[in-house]
Amino acid sequence: MRILLVEDDKDLQRLLKKALADAGYVVDMAADGEEGHFLGDTEPYDAVILDLGLPKMDGVTVLEKWRKSGKTMPVLILTARDRWSDKVAGFDAGADDYLAKPFYTEELLARLRALLRRAVGIATAEIEIGKLHIDPRASRVTYDGNPVKLTSQEYRLLAYLAHHRGKVVSRTELVEHLYDQDFDRDSNTIEVFIGRLRKKTDAGLIQTVRGLGYSLEDPKLGGKPAEA
Repeated sequence: MRILLVEDDKDLQRLLKKALADAGYVVDMAADGEEGHFLGDTEPYDAVILDLGLPKMDGVTVLEKWRKSGKTMPVLILTARDRWSDKVAGFDAGADDYLAKPFYTEELLARLRALLRRAVGIATAEIEIGKLHIDPRASRVTYDGNPVKLTSQEYRLLAYLAHHRGKVVSRTELVEHLYDQDFDRDSNTIEVFIGRLRKKTDAGLIQTVRGLGYSLEDPKLGGKPAEA
């Protein structure tokens, strides 16, 4: 999952980037509202963590501009402001959740996981697809009850497909959501990772839809995956 962090406090920015990366997320960062708005407007993100008190353009304005232009990614407001009026302004601008500073990093990660689940219609904290079991809280995967050892990139790819189970996800979408904006998007690593995941789980778990992309579904269910 690819996250945009818009925060001007450099110390907090470093802390959160490490925490998010350790939790398996790809993180792009912006230190002011103008840069944050540009990235959110031009790059595909699974979720955004957005401070309200930003230089150049405040967070509420950034969020309003995104929503007016049709951007629907979940947004978690992160701010030192704790007045009820600031919370109302954030929600009215289109925020999905609100967390006031100071906060525990574990709570931020839990709220982020919940936003990502709700965005794709998953109600439970853990994901089960046939014999595949994914625990996003610990970035842990088992298949048929056995632990599956994955690299960070393999886990990100599997988790993204699992969050979009039953839908066809294009190679381009996978690259856009699994790597930051500086990654060489002509790379063929997606195919390599798909091959490794099939060997480590079940060859039929991730289907190739010729000319369109990949779909993850319980191989016992069969059926035709839907285009995303």
